[in-house]
Amino acid sequence: MIRTLFCATAMVLALAGCSGSDSDLDQTGANPDLPGQDETLVPPMKIATPTGWNGETPVVPDGFAVTAMATDLKIPRQILVLPNGDILVAEGSGGHAPKLRPKDFIAGVIKAKGKTSVKGGDRITLLRDANGDGQPEVRSTFIDNLDAPYGMAFVDGALYVAEQGALLRFPYQDGQTRITAPRQELTELPSAINHHWTKSLTASADGLTLYVGIGSNSNVGERGMAVEENRAVIWAIDRETGAHRTFVTGIRNPTALAIEPNTSALWAVVNERDELGPQLVPDYLTSVQEGAFYGWPYSYWGQNTDPRVHPQKPDLVQTAIKPDYALGSHVAALGLSFARDGGFGGRFSQGAFIGEHGSWNRQDLAGYKVVWVPFAGGRPAGPPVDFLTGFIKDGKARGRPVGVTFDPQRRILLVADDLSNTVWRIAPRP
Repeated sequence: MIRTLFCATAMVLALAGCSGSDSDLDQTGANPDLPGQDETLVPPMKIATPTGWNGETPVVPDGFAVTAMATDLKIPRQILVLPNGDILVAEGSGGHAPKLRPKDFIAGVIKAKGKTSVKGGDRITLLRDANGDGQPEVRSTFIDNLDAPYGMAFVDGALYVAEQGALLRFPYQDGQTRITAPRQELTELPSAINHHWTKSLTASADGLTLYVGIGSNSNVGERGMAVEENRAVIWAIDRETGAHRTFVTGIRNPTALAIEPNTSALWAVVNERDELGPQLVPDYLTSVQEGAFYGWPYSYWGQNTDPRVHPQKPDLVQTAIKPDYALGSHVAALGLSFARDGGFGGRFSQGAFIGEHGSWNRQDLAGYKVVWVPFAGGRPAGPPVDFLTGFIKDGKARGRPVGVTFDPQRRILLVADDLSNTVWRIAPRP
């Protein structure tokens, strides 16, 4: 088996340059170009080898400055700002899906090349920057002994944390730097197999409902649909009782959720399926319509049928709706945060910041940056704008962005980088 996998991996690397992408395609916005399907036994794979920042920083637009607010973290994923300005960083890595096919082993080897060697912290770290100079006076372990924490929300004096297998609630007192009170399990979350382990989380505008994103257990149903029960969905959970209902279905991997401030509507960024070619299928940003079916695994971008899924369900596909806004194929969007209270002003006053972790299964690297999608009237209103770049240099990765959080009190953007294990702080220059 090892020899077979070695030969297969060598073949993939040898053929790496044979499957490129069409640079003339526009795969962003409401009507992305969708090329023909290019299914292969093993997809072309390439990931940027880590190299470190070596004293440099990411690149920001003119008029902004970026600094490292915290380093030496343990796989920072998502960020939450508390009402008093304290910053919480969820650190960890989960998942325990068995590998089924040679492709799974090969992909694991390729993707591992682009990850940090640091072990996940399974904790939440608090950063306190009382004077706002970007250098925290306090850094403490806020909660430890968690199981791959990811999504966080704060409502009415309580902190909610989505681990890979449970939604937890912790009592909070203003100003505390560590929570020692016992955790309360509000509801169990689906965690069998956990091909996609991240559980994204946000609270409704009125604070009564918690939304949790639950990714699929496979790329496109190859493990059988029995293991996909309660997967590729978003749950709506009663904040008081923990009772849940399925809010939407067929949404392959909703990795970040946020409330659009002008309409109070729920939005998500979603990672789509692989192995149909370097430019299929676009990851996307979308408003989340209750009761909607977004296609997975039977179709993509509305009603484009995926022939790999058996049995087909044409009647269900006819109900699939298109997402609102394509971000590009395989950019791996993992972060979403809306500007509030005027944002940074000017062209960055209304819209969404999106963290794109970066591709692994196309030859021309995609993502590896934070983009800005302008909004007007609660809807996307223009092409994406690069906001934080420079993560790739000479074909190697200095970092990989995950969660993004805009803080309207301080007028800063915080970005978790899980390769260099850094939280970056972006602010307007004085």
